[in-house]
Amino acid sequence: MRKAWAGYGVDLHLELPAGSGRRRALEEALRQAVRDGRLPRGTRLPSSRALAAELRLSRGTVSAAYDQLVAEGYLATRPGSGTEVATTPSAPELVSGAFPGEAAPVRDPREATPVHDLRPGQPDVSTFPARAWLRATRHVLATAPASVFGPCDPRGRIELRTALAAYLARTRGVLTTPDLIVVTTGFVQAINLIAAVTGGPFAMEDPGHDFYREVVSRAGREVVPLPVDELGARTGALTPAVAAAVVTPAHQYPMGVPLHPSRRLALREWGGLVVEDDYDGEFRYDRQPVGALQGTAPEQVVYCGTTSETLGPAMRLGWMAVPPALIGPVTEAKLHADAHTEVLGQLVLARLIETHDYDRHVRAARLRYRHRRELLRARLSAALPGAALPGVAAGLRALLLLPPAGPSEAEVLAACGRAGVALRPASPLWHGRGRDGLLIGYAAPSQRAYPRALDALASILAGGEPRGRPGRSSG
Repeated sequence: MRKAWAGYGVDLHLELPAGSGRRRALEEALRQAVRDGRLPRGTRLPSSRALAAELRLSRGTVSAAYDQLVAEGYLATRPGSGTEVATTPSAPELVSGAFPGEAAPVRDPREATPVHDLRPGQPDVSTFPARAWLRATRHVLATAPASVFGPCDPRGRIELRTALAAYLARTRGVLTTPDLIVVTTGFVQAINLIAAVTGGPFAMEDPGHDFYREVVSRAGREVVPLPVDELGARTGALTPAVAAAVVTPAHQYPMGVPLHPSRRLALREWGGLVVEDDYDGEFRYDRQPVGALQGTAPEQVVYCGTTSETLGPAMRLGWMAVPPALIGPVTEAKLHADAHTEVLGQLVLARLIETHDYDRHVRAARLRYRHRRELLRARLSAALPGAALPGVAAGLRALLLLPPAGPSEAEVLAACGRAGVALRPASPLWHGRGRDGLLIGYAAPSQRAYPRALDALASILAGGEPRGRPGRSSG
């Protein structure tokens, strides 16, 4: 019996109610499974012989139950295909996706698909290198030993860590070795791991990414504002009481300025732990990208990067180049966070890097996004004279600071909502009361959709009712 069950072709969990005949109990259990939606339409049921062996019933009992449910319309028999479910429950609570007595699940507003998507934080996923990814996947599956599907080093697969060490050295000037790299599911996990092994307050740029501030706060660390001006983070505000400083040296988020060389030096001389978020270091359009800060202080800087803005946020692949003194604690924290990051994606990414398909994809994307940024600047200048796009030509987003004489942030957002234009308000990016503005992602729309999205936004900005707003804070 155990041997027959181990070789059973289709798993089916049924509980036969007590107190009735075996055939009637089986009929009711199958009816209920169909009504509950556990057996949706088209589900193939096991053969009468197999189900009889599993439930320790006679084959005749199972065949009779199947025949009865076929007659009632619950099941159907198809020549050569056996028996399958023929109906779908239509109860309102099942159609809505909720269980009886429960409210329908609340959708994350970030999952909604807008008419015009100008949200920051993602590339044009319609250009994902699917063919290269498929080639790399086939190569990995054909050549990888079976052991890759077993336990993994918490730091990640050595193949990816080796490929990353070489790639980051070549493209970003990072000085590290495979032993000092930890593969993560993205920057959120990276900052959580650092917070787990570092006590004391974290200085975070002001303005900066408000979601990451929340991540650090939820990890139990105090967040200290680190003001930003036209030269980047004001490193003179750092004190010995601060345990770590989280910065975006190559392209400050959201002001778009690189960290001035004098402040890079000051940051190193400060001596505390530096977390370098190199979120879009590959995308500089007016010159060669500024090298990573980590390359000048590898024993002080934790370098963090991801594929979120090169391949897409759904890939959940990131990395940390960790100082030698921290690699042990960070590895231990990673082990207890999730053991290790998913392996197959790591091996495929390693192959993309080794074959330079990853480089080719990034270079092609850089050309597209440079053109999009230039088009955005031209359209905004025409629609809203006096509007400023601070920072250098880089990245996948632009900060539009609204002029005092133009429409307010709330007015623009309301008009965008009515027109189906999705973007982000800028004011929450400041630790306190912030500047009115918009954070516009120019990478997310497809090549065809982008001009229409710009038309819609430009129309909104040009049609705003000008009015002064005295007493507004500059942050």
